[in-house]
Amino acid sequence: MSLIELDDVYRTYEMGGEVVRALDGVSLRIEAGELVAIIGQSGSGKSTLMNVLGCLDSPTSGRYALAGQDVSVLDDEQLAHVRNRTIGFVFQSFHLLPRQTALENVALPLLYRREGRLTPKAREAAAQEALGIVGLADRALHRPNEMSGGQRQRVAIARALVGKPHMILADEPTGNLDSKTSLEILDLLVALPEEQGRTVIIVTHEPEVAERCHRTIRLLDGKVVEDTRDGTPLPEKAAAAEREARGAAHVD
Repeated sequence: MSLIELDDVYRTYEMGGEVVRALDGVSLRIEAGELVAIIGQSGSGKSTLMNVLGCLDSPTSGRYALAGQDVSVLDDEQLAHVRNRTIGFVFQSFHLLPRQTALENVALPLLYRREGRLTPKAREAAAQEALGIVGLADRALHRPNEMSGGQRQRVAIARALVGKPHMILADEPTGNLDSKTSLEILDLLVALPEEQGRTVIIVTHEPEVAERCHRTIRLLDGKVVEDTRDGTPLPEKAAAAEREARGAAHVD
C-alpha cells in the first residue's frame, strides 16, 4: 500500500460561467520515505494538487487515499484531524506567531490534537527535540523578530516535524530566502526522508530545487506530463507515454 494514492482525481472550478479543470484526471502513487518535487509553471495545477494532498481541499471527483484512508469523502472537521495527525506543512512565508517564542510556535500543533493530547511538559519536550533536529535548540526562547529568515524557516520545519507526521508538504520553502540560506534549508529538507523517515513533497517552480529531489512530477494544464525518478521515467509513465505516442502516430 502506497502512502499516497490518487486515482483519476479532478478538481474543477466555475469561472465566468466556464468550468476550469485545475486538476484533470491525475493518478499518482507516492511511497513512504520518498523525496518528491512537484513542479510546473503558474496555472499548471501544482498549487491545487498541493491543497488536495494536504487535505486543505477535496477533489471534485476521483479518489485520494492517504495512509490507507480514503480522505476524499471526509468533511472539513475530519480533514482537519487528518492534517493535524498526518501532515506537516512548511510555507514560503513561515506563518509563525510573532509574539510566541520558537518553542511555543513549534509546540502549537500539539495543542490541537483531539486524541492522545500531551501534557504541557511533554509538549515542551517534543518541541525542544524538534528544534534540535533543525539545529536551533539554543534559540528556543527567541521570538521570530529576533531570528534571521533562515532561522525562522527552520522553526517552521521544526513545527512541521513536531507531531511526527507521515509526510512534510513544503510550498516554495526557499522562495523568501537568499541563495546561501536557500541551499541550507534545502539540505535540511532533502535529508529528512533518510534521517527521519518522513515523506517530503516540495512544491516549487524552481528547476534547481527539483533537481535535488529523487523524484520529479511535472504538471501542465492540470495533467501529469512527466514523472521521473533520478531522471528516469517511472515504468508506468513510460508505458503511458509510449501508448500516447503510438496513438498520435496512428492518427497521423
